[in-house]
Amino acid sequence: MHAERPHPRWCGCVPDGSGKVWFREQEAFTRDDTSQVWVRDRPRVGTTSAASDALQGSWTVVPVVMIECPGPWGKRCDSAKFCAPKMMRLSCFPPRQPSPALDLMNSSIVLLPGDGIGPEIVEQARLVLAKVAERFGHTFQFSSHQIGGIAIDETGDPLPQATIDACRESAAILLGAVGGPKWDDPSAKTRPEAGLLKIRKELGLFANLRPIKLFDELAEASPLRADIVKGTDILFFRELTGGIYFGESGTSGSGDDETAFQSMTYSAGEVKRIVRMAAQAARGRSNRLTSVDKANVLEPSRLWRRVAAEVMANEFPDVQYDVVLVDSMAMHLINRPSEFDVVVTGNMFGDILTDEASMLPGSLGMLPSASLGDSGPGLYEPIHGSAPDIAGKGIANPLATILAAAMMLRHSLGLTEEAEAIEAAVAAVITDGLRTPDLARGDQSKSVSTEEMGAAVVAKLTA
Repeated sequence: MHAERPHPRWCGCVPDGSGKVWFREQEAFTRDDTSQVWVRDRPRVGTTSAASDALQGSWTVVPVVMIECPGPWGKRCDSAKFCAPKMMRLSCFPPRQPSPALDLMNSSIVLLPGDGIGPEIVEQARLVLAKVAERFGHTFQFSSHQIGGIAIDETGDPLPQATIDACRESAAILLGAVGGPKWDDPSAKTRPEAGLLKIRKELGLFANLRPIKLFDELAEASPLRADIVKGTDILFFRELTGGIYFGESGTSGSGDDETAFQSMTYSAGEVKRIVRMAAQAARGRSNRLTSVDKANVLEPSRLWRRVAAEVMANEFPDVQYDVVLVDSMAMHLINRPSEFDVVVTGNMFGDILTDEASMLPGSLGMLPSASLGDSGPGLYEPIHGSAPDIAGKGIANPLATILAAAMMLRHSLGLTEEAEAIEAAVAAVITDGLRTPDLARGDQSKSVSTEEMGAAVVAKLTA
């Protein structure tokens, strides 16, 4: 076990104080207080005890060779001078502690199917995860709980306490979708979306990661010309628990004098933590970060711009950093999306821009997202809504939810190889020409159902 003392920036891992370490990149290791390093080819969560029987046969002990990271968080260790054998090209990340429930071989996963097509697509992701567990020798324990409209119908609460408790005890959470016309009454006491906002607050999930990546085979499905969208690979970081969605609100007056208001508020601390997370990700990609605000009009955006600039100048001077106004960014996403890499912005701007960007690949059904905090379980979901118009018809695209499951394996369980297997399986079915109706465009006679697409991904994992 690690002694209680400040820990240096060791490449690829940080201790969580419970005898485990958290790995983030391509190869990983644990260390104990006997100056030994356990080396394995893929990221894992493992004990720091050299006597652990669980690691025998799958890990190798090697001597320590200057494994303290020479640079700031996110800087790659490219020299054997700084890393133990097999430790090339690791990135140093700041601590993000996993859930106390996290266990590599036996992980508890909460499923929140929700409303509309949610149950259909979550079920396909569950089948994919079950196949991953079978193939790689894991045990995933699934439990389903209510959120959104169905929770209102059953309990009167869009996020029952039982759901909150189950999520807190889990290793990760996979969500389908919430909402629908049944619960759209603006005068209703509560709405399904309140459950989604509340779970983010309850779990401290302040960062929403939304990758916008184009499959070349789907370039023709984009509403934009293929030459514009090809090469698009943007990672959005949206601040999730501050801003106007959580600001003070109210109404007053009546008739023509009736007034409504909602306040946009950000603190310097909220800006710092999301900008740091985005900058760290930029260092692991092409070292470019774009911050989006509306500082020419909004006071909270002026604070955002000033604090973000200070963080980048003081902590990430090596990252190429630029600032774009939100209205300009909306235009740039249409005429030159491939020029952007990592983008960080506030809650409302991120909500709008990522929905706009989601059309670049041709369908909302291809895009996953992850909501993360400093510790505990992450929340993973497709970015599309509940699509009540096609619910129960068996034609919903499950690939975004399946890719969200891959993000879950990578970010919450440390199972990068397994995540890559799912992503490769999805790419393979796209290459094979399988399309759900949202992707088939013209010839719907060749489209496949929700279950057929899910089964095809499972088959690729079996092959």
